[in-house]
Amino acid sequence: MPAEPTVLARTDGVMGRLTLNRPRSINALDLQMIGLIDAALDAWQADPAVEVVVLDGAGGRGLCAGGDVRSLYDQIKAGRPDDTAVFFRAEYALNARIAEFPKPVVALADGITMGGGIGLASHAAIRVVTERSVLAMPETRIGFTPDVGGTWLLGRAPGHLGEYLGVTGTTMDAADAIFAGFADHLVPAESLDALRTALAAGGDPDAIVRGLARETGVSALQTAQAWVDQTFSADTVAEVAERLRAHPEPAASVAAHAMSELAPTGMAVTFEAVRRARRLPDLRADLAQEYGLVMWFGHTQPDLVEGIRAQLVDKDRNPRWEPARLDAVTAETIAEAFAYTPAAPLWD
Repeated sequence: MPAEPTVLARTDGVMGRLTLNRPRSINALDLQMIGLIDAALDAWQADPAVEVVVLDGAGGRGLCAGGDVRSLYDQIKAGRPDDTAVFFRAEYALNARIAEFPKPVVALADGITMGGGIGLASHAAIRVVTERSVLAMPETRIGFTPDVGGTWLLGRAPGHLGEYLGVTGTTMDAADAIFAGFADHLVPAESLDALRTALAAGGDPDAIVRGLARETGVSALQTAQAWVDQTFSADTVAEVAERLRAHPEPAASVAAHAMSELAPTGMAVTFEAVRRARRLPDLRADLAQEYGLVMWFGHTQPDLVEGIRAQLVDKDRNPRWEPARLDAVTAETIAEAFAYTPAAPLWD
């Protein structure tokens, strides 16, 4: 039997439904999937019978666990870092398209939604989470930096939560995601079928979602914001780490310990990227900044390959970062990252 498509695209009433269909990898996004999503959006943008687009994931474990970083590892290890630009250019174009799509896109971020999954879900017009949702931008765990417009979202989170979430890769539940600006509404997982049925029947999508939404309660991030702002308002990540170690809040010590295991260069660049994103005019400008950074990492930094090796290839969870200490990441290195010009431009 032929394999099922990695993206299922079909219509139901006035709804175009896109289902990411790689459940064994929690729907990790690859170049073929991006092409299939684009093709469906092309058709539905021109079809007056389609009034709303719904994005969800197969398998029950999550919308999308992220991009296919193993392919990224293979390309860099084979001495072909320029090949990674093909994926990133396509992915970022899709992120921008979702944000700018002329018909409402409703993203159902049920379960694990991280990295590339955030790029699909959190730029949609209506962003739904459930009690099972787990969202994060965990790129510093693999010696990398948040992309797919992640720093645009992080830069607009309350206070200094964006620096905290980006640098540490801390996960968010539904209440956190809504408070931080990554999602809009909590709809119970058991109500998602009813939501899709109602959207297919037509009407105001936002009103339909609101009709099924529930209150989240107080976000843990909201509760943590005071100590996060006190520590992550520092001028450098090294100073953040010092403030965390000195802070009496137990969660600050947990954050300091987490940072001690993450990539120093990735953390320092991410910290600066979130702050620069606050001054950018729009999502496309942010994606352009991120594109330069990810290509800089792919072309010049050993940490990216090492991080993927430790987490996904050898799975020894023991990366050897270069440099290994935050105080060894210089201002010149950070400036070099933001000055990097990729060989292939992001936008045609």
